[in-house]
Amino acid sequence: MVADSEDLTADQDTVAPSNGGAALGFSEVSPPAPSTTMLSPAQVQSGPPIEPLVRIVTYDPGQWETFIDEWVSSLKTKYHKVLRYTGANDRGIDVAGFADKNYLKGGWDNYQCKHYRDAITPGTAWPEIGKMLWYSFCGEFVPPRAYYFVAPRGTGTTLTQFLTNAPALKAALIDAWPKAVADKITSTQAIKLEGKFAAYVDAFDFSIFQPMSPREVIEQHRATPYFIPRFGGGLPPRPLVGAPPTDLGEHESGYVSRLLEAYADHTKANVPDLAALKAWKPLEDHFKRQRECFYHAEALRVFVRDKVEPGTFEGLQDEIFHGVADTADENHPDGFTRVKAVTQAAQDTPLDAHPLGASALVKDKRGICHQLANEDRLKWTK
Repeated sequence: MVADSEDLTADQDTVAPSNGGAALGFSEVSPPAPSTTMLSPAQVQSGPPIEPLVRIVTYDPGQWETFIDEWVSSLKTKYHKVLRYTGANDRGIDVAGFADKNYLKGGWDNYQCKHYRDAITPGTAWPEIGKMLWYSFCGEFVPPRAYYFVAPRGTGTTLTQFLTNAPALKAALIDAWPKAVADKITSTQAIKLEGKFAAYVDAFDFSIFQPMSPREVIEQHRATPYFIPRFGGGLPPRPLVGAPPTDLGEHESGYVSRLLEAYADHTKANVPDLAALKAWKPLEDHFKRQRECFYHAEALRVFVRDKVEPGTFEGLQDEIFHGVADTADENHPDGFTRVKAVTQAAQDTPLDAHPLGASALVKDKRGICHQLANEDRLKWTK
C-alpha cells in the first residue's frame, strides 16, 4: 500500500507540477470576448437565428417538398406556366417551367428537386440524366433548354466538375451507362446505349445539365412571401411614405364620402364636398390628417404584400376591427365624434401578437379604420 501511495504522488506531480502546469503548455481559459451588439428579446427567447443554408439541410423529405413548393412560386414570373410532375413515371421531370403554350413540345426548363441526405454524386445523377436522354429520344418531349439539379446540400465536387464540363460529363455518363444507367430508366427493360440512340446521345447538348446551389434557391425563395415565415429575420426597413396626392383617387371615394357624412352630422349642415370644409377649419384639418393616415395604411399594405403570406395584412385589419367594433357601436353625439373615438381606439389596440404589429405605426392603425370604412365594415353615422 505504501508503494501505491508513492506511485499516486508521482502521477500527481506529472499532471500538475509546482509551476501550475505551464511547463506542459497549459494556460488559464480566457473568458469570451464581450458582444458588440445588444441582446434582443427574440435572441433571449430562442437563441441566435439559424442561417437558411444550415436550416434546409435538417429538413426531412416532407419539409423539403414544402420548401420547394414555396420556392417554385418565385419561378412563376419567369414562365408562362410552372407545373410539378408527380407519380412514379415522371420520365425524369420534376418541376417544369414552360416558356409558352407548347409546354413539353416548346421551350421549357427542368428542375430536378430531389431530397438527398448528402450532396448529389454522379452515381445518383446518371439515371436521372439517362431518363431525360431516353424519353426525349423517344419523342415524348423536346429536350429542355436547361436541366438544373437542386438538393439541400447541392451537387458534390465531382458532379459539379462534370456539370461544368459538358464533354467530360458525356464521356463519364457513357462510360457508366452499362452498370449505372441501363437498367434504371424503365422497370420493364434495360436501355442499351447503341444504334440510333447512341448516335442521339453522342449529338446531345450536355451543357443543358447544370448545378443550382442551395444559396441560389434560397435567394430566389427570399423573393416570395414565404421567406420570412420560414426563416424569420423580420421585415426589411420600410420606405418613407410621401404626402397624399393632390387629387382624390377612385379608391378613396368610400371613406371620403363617409367622412363628409360624419362632418355633416356634426355641423348639422350640408357638407357636399371637400370645398365645403373650408367653412370649418378644424374639420378641414381633421380630414387632411385622416387622408394622410389612409395613405400610410395603403403604403403598409403594398409594402408587405410580397413579403408575408397572403391574408396577413387582412388579418391586421381584422385585429383593428375587433379592437374598435364595440366603440363604433356605442352611442355618440354625432358621426364626427364616433370617428374620433374609433380611431383613438384603433391607436390604442395592442398588436404585439400579430406578425405585422411591430410595423404598424399610429397612422397605419388610424388609416386602417378608413380602409374598413371603404369596405363598409365601419360606418360613422347611424
